[in-house]
Amino acid sequence: MNGTIYVINPNRSEAVTADIDAAVAPLRIVGARPIACLSLADGPPGIESQRDVDSVIGPLLRRAAMLEESAAAFVIACFSDPGIFSLREQSMRPVLGIAECGVLTALTLGQRFGVIAILQESIPRHLRYFGAMGVLDRLAADLPIDLGVAELANKECTLARMTKVGRTLRDTHRADVLVMGCAGMTLFRDPLERALGVPVVEPTQAAVTMAIGRAQLGWAVRPLQRARR
Repeated sequence: MNGTIYVINPNRSEAVTADIDAAVAPLRIVGARPIACLSLADGPPGIESQRDVDSVIGPLLRRAAMLEESAAAFVIACFSDPGIFSLREQSMRPVLGIAECGVLTALTLGQRFGVIAILQESIPRHLRYFGAMGVLDRLAADLPIDLGVAELANKECTLARMTKVGRTLRDTHRADVLVMGCAGMTLFRDPLERALGVPVVEPTQAAVTMAIGRAQLGWAVRPLQRARR
């Protein structure tokens, strides 16, 4: 198979990238396109504000441009999907964002989805995006665990808070499927699903799954974009 699916973590945390790499390991099928998970060296240690989101767009586009010829698809592994529309304009490859793909996957698993965010400050950014996607009527709630990206390394504390918030989303807000609202949460899908008994979407897995399908079906070059060039 030609071309690599590049999963770009727009922050510079190698620990987060390693967790993302482990999460997508089940999708590495013999004979399929390789999946490479990369950190953005010019990115912040974590993406926690709109300013952080905006700051990584330029470096992300430059990194993707360097990878364009060897790429089968790009996945932006941040729940704010920074630069997704700019990269779609720039690249001839499929470009998937984990927030968009995570939510779309959740809509196939339940009627009302809940989002587990890292910080309260993340939620207005999420809601703007969900509004643009037209899915607010299916959103049960978006609630924070009040931990920054670096603090997610405390796995026991993180899982406990995610479980508590997930239970509130399920029982109080009637969410029947949950989406993890940060790429740094990748390792917690299985234990969270076991604890709560509802489907839990790990959005990077959702996005890479879609990227594999897009590349496999030959949707790597969009006719309209090709015609413009």
